[in-house]
Amino acid sequence: MSSARRAGPTSMTLEATDPAGQHPVLVVPDPLTLADVPLLCERLRALYGGGAELVVCDLAALSRADLAAVEAVARLRLTARRAGRRVRMRNAGAGLVALLELTGLGGD
Repeated sequence: MSSARRAGPTSMTLEATDPAGQHPVLVVPDPLTLADVPLLCERLRALYGGGAELVVCDLAALSRADLAAVEAVARLRLTARRAGRRVRMRNAGAGLVALLELTGLGGD
């Protein structure tokens, strides 16, 4: 039995701003499970509550293009829409981009 901690959203990092220095960045961690998605949405709502109009979600850490990644993108976009704010995804791998296109979630 292993007692190693899993690096999920509880260890999620939040960069201060994107490289242009304009928007907060939410870094989506790896591994990501379906159970992690509500916490990601909570973090996004907190950024909006802090005054952000647009948040950049960095997907570079995701090593797998799977249902959890697609669900995270869909839920983060829905959270932004419900808040009347914007979210931009960046650094998605080719596999995830293909899945998002297939599901109609491609593009910003």
